Amino acid sequence: MTQRVGDLGLSVGYALKQAAAALRTAMDAELRPLGLSVPQYACLELLGQRPGLSAAELARGAFVTRQSMHAVLLGLEERGLLTRAPAAPQGRALPTELTEAGQRVLAQASETVAAIERRMTDALSPAGRERLRADLSACVDALSRPQPPT
Repeated sequence: MTQRVGDLGLSVGYALKQAAAALRTAMDAELRPLGLSVPQYACLELLGQRPGLSAAELARGAFVTRQSMHAVLLGLEERGLLTRAPAAPQGRALPTELTEAGQRVLAQASETVAAIERRMTDALSPAGRERLRADLSACVDALSRPQPPT
């Protein structure tokens, strides 16, 4: 017997998708005055926390394709927000780092996104926020494991 999703109002996956869409919409609106898209912000935040990441690592961390990340990097580089080594120290991956201007824009953007996240979780207690984060991580872990054969 197959199961169906049923009432969307009771679907965890649907609620998660609604939350993700609402978060993305808020981030798009609040980052726009800084001249950033969500993928550009994600790239800056990743580089701020882990300088030297390659384009492939940034693409994985920002949940975009490598081709999309290439366009993101070019745009940020043209704005003077990051630099890439002219040659790869090993292999083909070009390490990328924020410039001082990139660090300033990141500081503003990170504060903006933190405020959105606070607004999103304001109705939750600190313990509730931690529980939500832990539960979402558990969901990711569950879907990352290989599915047993049926």
